[in-house]
Amino acid sequence: MKKLLVILPSLALALLLAAGCGSLGLGLGNVFDSGSRTYTFNSLPQNLEQLQALPEADLTDPRAVAALTLAALTRYGTSTSDCIKMLNWLKGPEPLSGYETQFIRERLKGSEYIPFSYFQGATPYNNYTPNRPYKVTVDTNQYSYQVDGEGHEWCSVWVTSGGADNPRNIKLRKKGSTGQWFLNEILCLGQIRTPANQDKWY
Repeated sequence: MKKLLVILPSLALALLLAAGCGSLGLGLGNVFDSGSRTYTFNSLPQNLEQLQALPEADLTDPRAVAALTLAALTRYGTSTSDCIKMLNWLKGPEPLSGYETQFIRERLKGSEYIPFSYFQGATPYNNYTPNRPYKVTVDTNQYSYQVDGEGHEWCSVWVTSGGADNPRNIKLRKKGSTGQWFLNEILCLGQIRTPANQDKWY
């Protein structure tokens, strides 16, 4: 009888936590899926068609969408229009606003190396030249997935630059009708260490 009395409260607590996971923004499936994942690209996409041909372009994993975002951003310095087209597609039903386009321009003008810095092997000492094939690691944790008061699902992922000490954030939002994740906010374009070829003290 004593064992039964102990088990029943524990079972009730487990059921209560499971029921409340959605309101807490956790979701059991999302908790088990948290962690880091590394994506490999034999080449970086040069246009929207090449981006859409990548296996990650099914947009079912927010980490993959973040990796595609960084891959698209590497195109900014050589073809801004192709970069914006790729980002608009990754944004889904809400393309880049004028403010967001200006924000990207201000962050990357003269610093086009920033997106490359997130790929493995890129450091200020080699002017942020990544290893080949291109690899980028995207991290999540138990707090990455959130559900707002209207039932919309959000995910914050973290990426690490070879020129910064702390990981930086990319925010994504899930489209309920398709289950696909789309880019919401790019928060990883802050300044990093100056590459050697631009550092007068190097």
